[in-house]
Amino acid sequence: MRVATDIGGTFTDLVYVNENGQVEIAKDHTTPPNFEKGVMNVIDKNISNKEEISTFIHGTTVIINSLTERKGAKTGLITTKGFRDVLEIARGNRPDLFNIRYKKPEPFIERYLRKEVNERLNYKGEELTPLDTDQIKEIIDYFKKEKVEAIAVAYLHSYVNPSHEKETVQIIRELWPEVAVSASYEVTQEWREYERTNTAALNAYVKPAAANYVNKMQNELTEFNKTSQNFIMQSNGGTTTFEESKKVPINMVESGPVAGIYGSAVLGNLIGEKNIIAFDIGGTTAKCSLIENGEVKVSTDYYIERNNRNAGYPIKVPVVDIVEIGNGGGSIAWLDDAGALKVGPESAGALPGPVSYGQGGTEPTTTDANLLTGRLSAKNFDYDVDLELVREVTRNKIANHFDMTVEEAALGIIKIANSNMLNALKLISIRKGHNPQDFTLVAFGGGGSMHAPDLAKELGVGKVIIPVASPVFSAWGMLMSDLRHDYIKTYIARVGELKLDEMMKQWNEIEQDGHIQFAQEGIEEGNVVFHRFADMRYIGQEHTVKVPVPSGAWAEKELDEIVDKFHELHEKNFTFRLDGTETEIVNLHVTAFGKVEKPEIQKIERNTTLEEAKIETRNVFFDAPAGWTETNVYQRELLPVGEIVQGPAIIEEKAAATVIYEGQTLMVDDYGNLIIETGANENEK
Repeated sequence: MRVATDIGGTFTDLVYVNENGQVEIAKDHTTPPNFEKGVMNVIDKNISNKEEISTFIHGTTVIINSLTERKGAKTGLITTKGFRDVLEIARGNRPDLFNIRYKKPEPFIERYLRKEVNERLNYKGEELTPLDTDQIKEIIDYFKKEKVEAIAVAYLHSYVNPSHEKETVQIIRELWPEVAVSASYEVTQEWREYERTNTAALNAYVKPAAANYVNKMQNELTEFNKTSQNFIMQSNGGTTTFEESKKVPINMVESGPVAGIYGSAVLGNLIGEKNIIAFDIGGTTAKCSLIENGEVKVSTDYYIERNNRNAGYPIKVPVVDIVEIGNGGGSIAWLDDAGALKVGPESAGALPGPVSYGQGGTEPTTTDANLLTGRLSAKNFDYDVDLELVREVTRNKIANHFDMTVEEAALGIIKIANSNMLNALKLISIRKGHNPQDFTLVAFGGGGSMHAPDLAKELGVGKVIIPVASPVFSAWGMLMSDLRHDYIKTYIARVGELKLDEMMKQWNEIEQDGHIQFAQEGIEEGNVVFHRFADMRYIGQEHTVKVPVPSGAWAEKELDEIVDKFHELHEKNFTFRLDGTETEIVNLHVTAFGKVEKPEIQKIERNTTLEEAKIETRNVFFDAPAGWTETNVYQRELLPVGEIVQGPAIIEEKAAATVIYEGQTLMVDDYGNLIIETGANENEK
């Protein structure tokens, strides 16, 4: 049995394949700060034969939570003499140019815990100054006195030659085996000393918490099953073993959200949709990512806490390109100082949750608004809903201020939340030069199906897909994922002066490292697949373009094709090309997949009618002029394949509801996905 769990801000999701080969789903409440308890709760309540679990895959928020809440370990930094303040100097580019009170983000490691060592390599990796090992020993003694829990080691140019970092780590482990150590060469082999140092520092900062969490999860799992293979989702869209995850935990910074993006690509490939906007609305946040020609976009230019006022903190590891905003089902509606209605980013979370949960929530949320407008039904909640209390809170907090009815206030909350989400969707589509009309929106998460049809029409997307298991689709994506490791190495060489033998040696060494790592994870060589990419640029440029390059040996023909492809991609990304201008390679990137057995997606058979699928007719409050409208409500699991449902209508399933509007249609495809035609492009036909 394959089992996947994903921890969200409000719910912990479960997807598993039962003994009949069918995919089953479930949700239970997230249990902060002991998140592993929520995982065990949802498994205990839904899987009786836990000893038959053969594969367990997990998505966790423990890393991003440790960073955003500043709950990591007390960390020290050892770096090259003269570079103690690189974390504070950072980069000169600031997002808020005209703010005279602007402050740079404070480093995660305070200055008194950042220590310098006499050592130096040049940009070729050649030793200029030997490592002063006596200084290392003095620093260790100092860190012991300061009760440091983790140490980051980041030396200049160690991405070319990590010998000094390796020697330093060895000394630390000999003299202080209990402390967590993170060297920059273990985390990233890309250049840029600030980004690399910060990544190593953050990896060390979360390492003890990650090890503690993974060990707790391992102990809980082995209580009922000692033979299962256990994996954790990484930010690059692939999985890794529990043991590997503890070595470089920063690779799990976006562990949960990326699984849904990857699952969207898998689903798109199955049903012939190559261009997809993946859209995930949970209880706390909404996340979206763009998939073009079936390719999930992965970048090492990832930042946490970056916005239009804050430069954020760079993390130089492969992360699926995601835009995330603080809007979800639990997002709180509030009035700003000017009396304008706002929704989010603060969330009611799992506890106390929305007012409708009856767990002590006192602020109106998006979920409460959807309940008041009839989009959600009180009988589908896990709790006894006090509808009058929800109305009273919304009336007192929002409606009275604007002199409107409770239903109008609730609809206003929904429209503001939709506006916030629409801005996020525009960031990954229109503002990056993509026409939304060329894409299909795949919506999932507890709130994805409820908001997506309206958002898609506003954005100009003609088709929305609500996948099977949509409320827990990120966990579904984990079931469909392979093990994945990304190996990125800075290797600067002008294409016109490239030595092909040396280049092939670099590729082969990287791929050999991949075979060794997968062998340690139990993956046979025949199940390992490599994809090569080169980060390239014109001579004199700063930024690069990621270019797919052929496997195997290269000749002049392959080089010409690579350069032609670079020109093409450069024009696509930056709107211009410079044919004939000299180019250079900056980074070598190998994406390695360890193929694992995955459940087969089967077509469904249903002999039902629309009348049999109909649950009730209830009033739903829509935008003017419709207002309160009698709306048919259907059970998703009973909808017949291929029959058209005309909007307005609501499709209910466990833990989610789909709202389709007047003029929109819905159909169930052969795999059980809901296909919605939004009518967005009707005016152009």
